[in-house]
Amino acid sequence: MSENREEILADFQACTGIEDVGEAIFHLEESNWDLLAAINRVMPQETQTLPSEMDVDVEMIEEIKREPSGPAKASPDVTVVSCIGSDCSLSFQLPVSVSADVIPLPSTSQSESNSRLLHFQIHFKERSIELQIPDTGTVGDLKTMVTAQLGIPICQQDFEGWKHYPSSDSTILASLNLPRENVLFLTIPDMRDGELSTEESNIAERLTQSYTLNVHDESQQKNYSLKFLGSKTVLEVKTDVYTLTDIPVRHQVWTGWPAQMKNDRVTLACSGIKHPVHEFTVKRAPFTSHPAKENRKIVVDLADSDNSSVEEFEDASETFTEDDIFVDVETKRMQPLIPDNVEDETAGCIHFADQFTNRYGECHPEFFPGSLDEAVKEACLKSAKDRRLLAVYLHHDGSVLTNVFCTQLLGFESVLQCLNNHFVVWGWDLTHESNKLKFLGSATRTLGSVAAMTIRNIEVERLPALLIIMRMRSATEIFTVVHGNVGVSELLTSLIQAIDVFTEQQRMEIREEDERAARELVKREQDAAYQESLEADRAKEEAKRNQELMENREKERREIQRQEVESIKEAYRLEVKSQLPAEPQEGAGDSITKIRFRLPKGECLVRRFQVTAPLKVLLDFLVVQGYPSDEYKVISSWPRRDLTSLDPKLTLQELNLCPQETVILEER
Repeated sequence: MSENREEILADFQACTGIEDVGEAIFHLEESNWDLLAAINRVMPQETQTLPSEMDVDVEMIEEIKREPSGPAKASPDVTVVSCIGSDCSLSFQLPVSVSADVIPLPSTSQSESNSRLLHFQIHFKERSIELQIPDTGTVGDLKTMVTAQLGIPICQQDFEGWKHYPSSDSTILASLNLPRENVLFLTIPDMRDGELSTEESNIAERLTQSYTLNVHDESQQKNYSLKFLGSKTVLEVKTDVYTLTDIPVRHQVWTGWPAQMKNDRVTLACSGIKHPVHEFTVKRAPFTSHPAKENRKIVVDLADSDNSSVEEFEDASETFTEDDIFVDVETKRMQPLIPDNVEDETAGCIHFADQFTNRYGECHPEFFPGSLDEAVKEACLKSAKDRRLLAVYLHHDGSVLTNVFCTQLLGFESVLQCLNNHFVVWGWDLTHESNKLKFLGSATRTLGSVAAMTIRNIEVERLPALLIIMRMRSATEIFTVVHGNVGVSELLTSLIQAIDVFTEQQRMEIREEDERAARELVKREQDAAYQESLEADRAKEEAKRNQELMENREKERREIQRQEVESIKEAYRLEVKSQLPAEPQEGAGDSITKIRFRLPKGECLVRRFQVTAPLKVLLDFLVVQGYPSDEYKVISSWPRRDLTSLDPKLTLQELNLCPQETVILEER
């Protein structure tokens, strides 16, 4: 019932242009959810024209006769005014009964008038809003109303304060036993500092914006300019377009939706379309039957499914006869499994499987839903242990063998088990020449020209056919062709023979793959050992280089240190040299003394000194010559003394080093 109310609400907003959901629900509640009464309530009876901002001018022309005990009957005449130039205005009567070419507006039963009107006070941060909604609505309906008021997406809404917490958004409010007055607190998960993120704010803003969709109907060559709020879902837009174009949603082929949009449940604000105006093109899918036949198909399908939906059967046109039903069944069964000139091979395969089920029932192999190339990859281009046989079923409605083959052979229990357990089954319809050429092109690319020639040479009288394809010795080839003029035993024999050959070949290839895998494992282990050894050698070389580098750095450090010491010594020597008295002249008599220095390497050095000169002058002379006292001892011969250990202020005369003396230098 909630789905009917959602449809009534959407139709009411589309017809009246009322974008406020709460206001729309209020008018529908006042009219007991009677769509016609609600529209008459808000629109003048004389014009029944949509507001100017809707761009689609719908004139409600009613001649409705009410019967005391039955529903309202609409006038049988329905008029649609086609486009004038680039603009289009649409005028129609709102029918109550269903006809073959007119889509009925949803209606509700009188039992809904007994629903209670619930009042909700919603608190969100520092804001507070009040909403009214019947208890027959859902939690999702309440969230939709909150989105319209606050602009917060439904997926981000979380309510606190329920008397009984709902399990999901589809929960009916009446099932929660709520009081008439309710107070709820709205929270948003993962909010930072109580504020919406920039992206969330942008989405909330787009949800309240108005989008203008310019839709061009290629089937009827008409243009429509429609306005919707950003909170409208893509599915709702397509449903509204269905009411204008008579193209059911499942048969609509659109151009203009963004490529990243994969779900029709997404809102316009999140779909990625341009704002405020976006251009679209819509047309009927090429393989869809005429809309006038759809109600008849519903009747046939209901009959085939043991009258599972009496409600839909009662909604169908009352003018159908048994002859109409049988004629349509025959027409339906004569439809090709794949429509003519199909462009997408994958879409054609999916359509093939669906139509095969509709025509021959559920008892058939599971057809692979993809292209021939994908089916070959799924079956043949895997590892040997995961590989399977590929069975390509080629169908043709022009062959008298088709019906028997599909119903009695492909539906046979042993055949089904064999195909489902060992094969990937792929189907294609060769009835139309264009589809046959498309399949031959795919077969040439995937299986090669020889296989394509084999398929081309199969005569229509021998179709349908089952191509058994397997991969042997790195080549994917047709193993055998089972034609349609065989019996169950012959078909099973062919399948079992193919399975036996494939199993033996698979066993050999699995063994070869295992051996190859073992060799590759040994090779990988050897490579790993080699790499490990190589890494060890590299590590040794690196350690050796690091050691040499450290030694060189130590040598450099020592050399620098030595040079620093030498520079200090040289500076000290120069300083001592500058303070050293000059050597006295020879022939000064008793005032001088001659000192002979015997150096460590056997060399001798002679110098004259004043007898009154202190011992320090002698030692400073040795420093200037490169023999400092901290490195060398100065030993007198008699008596043997270490002069460097004596008081340097003592004169040479006091030390009895005159008139001449020989001293010896020894390294410390």
